[in-house]
Amino acid sequence: MLRKGVAANDRLSFACVDEDRLVGSIQCWPVMVASSPLILVGPVAVSPDRQNQGIGHMLMHSTLRALTIVDPPMVMVGDEEYYERFGFVAEQTGGWTLPGPWEPHRLLLRNPQAILLPTTGLLAPRL
Repeated sequence: MLRKGVAANDRLSFACVDEDRLVGSIQCWPVMVASSPLILVGPVAVSPDRQNQGIGHMLMHSTLRALTIVDPPMVMVGDEEYYERFGFVAEQTGGWTLPGPWEPHRLLLRNPQAILLPTTGLLAPRL
């Protein structure tokens, strides 16, 4: 529902191809909470036979390197234990909601510039 009706951000989305075979991808999408813009990260996907080879790390680092100072904070649904190494934490998202089923403790935010964001609100596509 968060990606419906919007195009992925091509500048922040990447694919990993090995011998003409797609083995991994990361996509980023424009979303918002209340009127504050965010970038939704995901899906981050790696082919099952290529997992644990660093492809996910490479994709995530590619996206983070492509960020500019004017890009908004990033949000994703994932495991904090894994994604905190990239700066994603569950702090500040406790009052946010998403359409559809989701687990609140898995809503993660990366906000290295400490931009002031609403404490409550529904995440929605940014059209």
